[in-house]
Amino acid sequence: MRAFSRPYLVNPMFKNCMIYRIAPGWAMDLAAMESALAKMPFHPCGATQPESYGWTPPRGEKNGALVESVAGQRILRFKIEAKSVPAPVIGRHMDERIAKIQEQEGRKPGRKETRELMDEVRLALLPHAFPKESSILAWFDLANGRLVLDCSSSGKADTLISALVTCFPGLQLSLLNTQVAPQAAMTQWLSGKPEDWPGHFAAGRFVELNSGDEMNATVKFDRHHLDDEQMRLHISQGKLPTQLALDWDGRVSFVLTEGTQLKKVAFLDIVIDGPTESDVFDADVAIATGELSALIDYLVQALGGELEQKGNAA
Repeated sequence: MRAFSRPYLVNPMFKNCMIYRIAPGWAMDLAAMESALAKMPFHPCGATQPESYGWTPPRGEKNGALVESVAGQRILRFKIEAKSVPAPVIGRHMDERIAKIQEQEGRKPGRKETRELMDEVRLALLPHAFPKESSILAWFDLANGRLVLDCSSSGKADTLISALVTCFPGLQLSLLNTQVAPQAAMTQWLSGKPEDWPGHFAAGRFVELNSGDEMNATVKFDRHHLDDEQMRLHISQGKLPTQLALDWDGRVSFVLTEGTQLKKVAFLDIVIDGPTESDVFDADVAIATGELSALIDYLVQALGGELEQKGNAA
C-alpha cells in the first residue's frame, strides 16, 4: 500500500459525544464481545417493517469484525434503518377510504375504526417507502470506565444502550454526572472575566441562552465574541446558557450542552505522518480517542469532578 503524499488530518470520526459511566466490575474480553454482538446483526427492514437495527462492522468491510480494538480502545458500529410514510400521503389515502365508506354504507367511521384504518393504510404503504439509514459509533474506553457514543439523538442513543445491555450481561451504564452542572458552570464562566475561565478552555463564538420559563425565550449569539455586555445583560435578566462553544487547548473545538453532551466536535491542527490507506481507520480511532479521552478528563475536572454513581440508568 502506498502512503499518502500529503499530511494526514484526522477524519471527523466523532462529531458528537454522549458520555456514559460504566459501572465498576464489568469486564468482557474481545472474543466474548464479538460473539455476543453476532447474535444481533443488522438486517435491512422487511417490506412492512418500519424499523430495523443491529451491529455492523465498524470498518465497513463485508463480514468484518463487529468489534475493533485499536490502541486499547474498542469500537462498535450500530446501524439503524427506518421507513416512514409522509403524513400527507397517509391523509390522502385516508380521505379516499373514508369517502368510500360514506358512499357505500352511508356512515362516517368512529374514532376506533379510524385508527384501525390509519394502521391499515400505513402498513399498506410501507413497502413503497424509502428507507433511511444512520449509524452510531460506540467507543468503549474500558481503562477509564467510559462509553462514548457519536450521537446527538437521545432516542437513538436509548435504542443503542438497550441493545448493548441485551447483548452484554451485567453491563450497567449511567450518563456522566458532575459535581457542578454544566449550565451552572457555563453561567459562571460567561459572567466572569476571561482570566477566570478554567485552565485549558477558552470561549468559542457561539452561545445559546434560554429563559427557562413558560415563555421559553431563546437568544443565540453566533460568530460573536462572547465577552459582550449585551450577553451579560441577558444572563442578569435570568436567561441561562444551554449551549456554549468551547476550545480545548487549540486542539479540539466543540459545543457543550446543559446535558453534558459534546456537539460539533472538530479536531484542530492534528497532523501525523501519512499512514497507508489500510491504516486510515486505525489512525482515525487512535487520534480521536486519544484526544477526546484527555478532553473529557479536563472537562470533568473543570466541572468539579464526577458525582458518585448510584444505580443503573441504562
